[in-house]
Amino acid sequence: MRYLVMIRRTRTGYSVDVPDLPGCVATGSTVEHARQMIAEAIEMHLEMMREHGEPIPPAQAALSFAVDDSSAEEFCTWVEVEAPAAAVP
Repeated sequence: MRYLVMIRRTRTGYSVDVPDLPGCVATGSTVEHARQMIAEAIEMHLEMMREHGEPIPPAQAALSFAVDDSSAEEFCTWVEVEAPAAAVP
């Protein structure tokens, strides 16, 4: 699965969030580290949703957003993650 993510430069590195998964966030010291951390966060988030019987939202192929003029660096990219395994009865 591919989820679109928003990466923003912070004073100490990068902050990442997933518009399709509210509350799923991560940070990293570099862009690549931030992408790695959010991929792990997405996998854990999806696994917890599955364990609680919550529906897994589909990954959107497009995203509408406005650039934050106060941010020094902000962009949208995607990360690929494994879909959580189906629950075994």
